[in-house]
Amino acid sequence: MAEDLKYIIESLLFVAETPLTLEQLKGVLEGEETAAIKAALESLIADYDTRNGGFVLRQVAGGYQFRTQGRFNEWIKRLIKPNAPRLSKAALETLAIIAYNQPIIRSDIEHIRGVDSGGVIRMLMERKLIRVLGRKEIPGRPLIYATTKHFLEVFELKDLKDLPTPKEIEELGKSRLEEEEPEDEIQTNAEPAAMPGVSENEEAGEVSLNNS
Repeated sequence: MAEDLKYIIESLLFVAETPLTLEQLKGVLEGEETAAIKAALESLIADYDTRNGGFVLRQVAGGYQFRTQGRFNEWIKRLIKPNAPRLSKAALETLAIIAYNQPIIRSDIEHIRGVDSGGVIRMLMERKLIRVLGRKEIPGRPLIYATTKHFLEVFELKDLKDLPTPKEIEELGKSRLEEEEPEDEIQTNAEPAAMPGVSENEEAGEVSLNNS
């Protein structure tokens, strides 16, 4: 398998619907050393960067995923025209608060914002940008919130250590999630999703090639 390893990994990445982690690849590529898999991935990244074609390979949300080149987004939008609701300024603000203060409960979010945030929190959960971690062991046992893996995909972050500043989250969110056509996701075998399951990074010039 060694001589074909690079291209086997390439085919796996091509059909994967979400970023593939090293552990997932190792599970499929039984017997292959982690170092060999990493080397193959780095070689593929270099190949696509050198090619400078329609898409590239990037590390995102703890895994690896093919993403389109941003300079072609104009044509991608012409092909894919989903009708998804926008993400409001209040939602972007709440998302930034959760991202930087997680794990966090609703009362703390509302204390920072100064307004009721129940509806916004529900909407962010529907968008799969935040999730419930559990309940805090205090009177009332309120729910604890944190961001999701999908949040990392949307903002093209390897992990939470790569978080931009709160202001950058709002600015990036406005450019990606408040647009009339926020989903620039290319899907190989499905209709465009109705919800913004967007693995995109328009500012960095990249859009996921597969379903999220």
